[in-house]
Amino acid sequence: MTMKINGWLVTGAIVMASMIGLSEQANAQETLKEFSLEDLNYGGNNYHNMTAKNRFTTWWGDELVHLDLDKCYIVDKKTGKETVLFTLEEANKWLGKHKENGIRSLYYVTFPYADKPLALFQQGNQHLLLNFKKHQTEWSSENQNISLLEWNAVSRASAYIGEDGHNLFVRNADGGSKQLTTDGSADIVYGRSVHRDEFGYSKGTFWSPDGQKLLFTRMDQSMVTSFPLVNIPAPDYKPREGQSCIATPAPEKYPMAGESMHKVTIGIHNLQNGNTIYLKAGDPTDRYFTNPAWSPDAKTVYLFELNRDQNDCRLVSYDAETGEKIAELYRETHEKYVEPLHPIVFLPWDDSKFVMQSQRDGYNHLYLFDKDGNQIKQLTSGRWVVMELLGFNKKDKSIIIASNERSAIQRNLFSVNVKSGKRTLIDESGDGYHYGSLSASGAYLLDRYSTPTEPRNIAIVDVKAQKAKRYFTAENPWKGYNIPDYRCGIIKAADGTTDLYYRMVMPIGFDPTKKYPTIVYVYGGPHAHNVDARWHYGSRSWETYMAQKGYLLFILDNRGSENRGRDFEQATFRHLGDIEVQDQMKGVDFLKSLPYVDSQRMGVHGWSFGGFMTINLMTTHPDVFKVGVAGGPVIDWKWYEVMYGERYMDTPQTNPDGYAQSSLLHKAKNLKGKLQIITGLNDPVVVPQHCLTFIEQCILDGTQPDFFVYPGEPHNMRGHKSTHLHERISQYFDDFLK
Repeated sequence: MTMKINGWLVTGAIVMASMIGLSEQANAQETLKEFSLEDLNYGGNNYHNMTAKNRFTTWWGDELVHLDLDKCYIVDKKTGKETVLFTLEEANKWLGKHKENGIRSLYYVTFPYADKPLALFQQGNQHLLLNFKKHQTEWSSENQNISLLEWNAVSRASAYIGEDGHNLFVRNADGGSKQLTTDGSADIVYGRSVHRDEFGYSKGTFWSPDGQKLLFTRMDQSMVTSFPLVNIPAPDYKPREGQSCIATPAPEKYPMAGESMHKVTIGIHNLQNGNTIYLKAGDPTDRYFTNPAWSPDAKTVYLFELNRDQNDCRLVSYDAETGEKIAELYRETHEKYVEPLHPIVFLPWDDSKFVMQSQRDGYNHLYLFDKDGNQIKQLTSGRWVVMELLGFNKKDKSIIIASNERSAIQRNLFSVNVKSGKRTLIDESGDGYHYGSLSASGAYLLDRYSTPTEPRNIAIVDVKAQKAKRYFTAENPWKGYNIPDYRCGIIKAADGTTDLYYRMVMPIGFDPTKKYPTIVYVYGGPHAHNVDARWHYGSRSWETYMAQKGYLLFILDNRGSENRGRDFEQATFRHLGDIEVQDQMKGVDFLKSLPYVDSQRMGVHGWSFGGFMTINLMTTHPDVFKVGVAGGPVIDWKWYEVMYGERYMDTPQTNPDGYAQSSLLHKAKNLKGKLQIITGLNDPVVVPQHCLTFIEQCILDGTQPDFFVYPGEPHNMRGHKSTHLHERISQYFDDFLK
């Protein structure tokens, strides 16, 4: 069987070579430069020179603006020609009495009004609007000693946390402030992302369309146990007189699976009458309130309400003035779980209809409803997923989406006609991995994308005409370096039928007559993937570094990972780490079939869920993997957080066998190879209890893992410590696998 992916022919499970860099290697391999971790790691000193150049842009209505350090340009959408709109020097002149801090860069300016020549700056302790036609500051607001949460362009009001760091305030356009809460504390949290950032949450304040009402979250976590993290003073810390050098507590409220979770309620403050009400949603102890949305007239609020078992989801409407429940508009149940991740969105040309996303037919798709909750029709369908709803083209009455309809490893941009359901591909190339941003009316689209052989392209798309103008093409930042061959292909999952996509990074100077040490890089968990049609098939730079050292790298997206539909992801339900390992071992079988893979020198590495998978693979198949490095690993899912853990595993009380089988503690005795475990001492995601308890079990069982800690670091190492981390990982494989 022969098929095409990204234009490359694949026959059966045979790899397809991307041929990236092969001509360079063949012609002048001895003259090409080598990489260091300072080049390839994002914390490295030279990393900024090794990433593809970019163009920073934003929309001013339907006008595209190129943002540079010291100039803003209007971009002609047909020709790509640029004309200076204003300069940094001019903007600083127009500050008037606000010159104290000065504007240092134009990279982050926005244009919140499509019909007004106003540029929004947040500089120093100020929020201000500059009129670049009248050359003056039109409005400003002081932000000193506050934590600004969200500013609204319509009313110019702000939501912020006050100087005490806990209580919620609003400030109107004239600068007048009002305190909305008084009981904020470490236990009572206002206006922040709740449910530990699950269910689509990334913030906790939501302004109404008219800017006159603020919806906000209140999270009571007083009943949640605190995990005892500790802050350790830096090596150069010199206490003042009377101060102590002792480490200080840094407790993290952490609701573990099966234990008490926090309670969330939803408040609404009305700027016009000064009233604050809370939605009368009943006792929140058994539910999650997610994805708040406003009606266009700001009179109604919509929430998805999900039971704690996460298998019963309801869309409910509330009166924004009284907080009274109006109606239950929609209900979705599933024997495993339902996962609402997106708020409903009303059609901008018809306030009586909204679009909802659901994977109830097995794949995430769009559905059209009337405001009373009656389904009008399913707008998209097929064995592929809608990855994002970007917005609407108001004139054509269409929806602009990103999806993987063309290939499971691609992301393309389409226009969906609401009336006919017709989908039209509108991105520039039809292949690769695309991200889009729409102009205010949806008439134009900025298409940013890469392909396996192209690091970055940017095109301007006329949505109606379906014409794209190439605006920017980045040069290969690795030109002149000795780079490996990146390959992508398909193998069958352990079920014998499901296609799984893999990436292979070949050793530099690859000789098919030799045998190479091989490292399996793994993640494997939900809401993530590793292989796609981006530059180098999504390869991490560390893989290139290791290929330069003579390793072969193999990366496989097993069942349970994202963007392949509900059944693909839910295959791991109640038994995390079982099917994932089975699929990864199919990848190992494939590797063993290759004459140039040294099956006696096989390693594995992953972080977080990938750390869990690394230890799982090493202890489930101890005779296969000689070396492993596990970062921030989950060891036992009963110690992971409620929202994520119970979605995929249910509770320890209702699924004791699943938790017991998924735990790595009883496998510690199986460890044979060299295993290094790495964690951040202040990890608030996978708390250090996981690593420490596994090490304790290894002591009891007489097995010998290695352990390394980064003091003060969270779940992922920050800054240049990331370079140190990857040097440590690389050295471990050099010491024990090479």
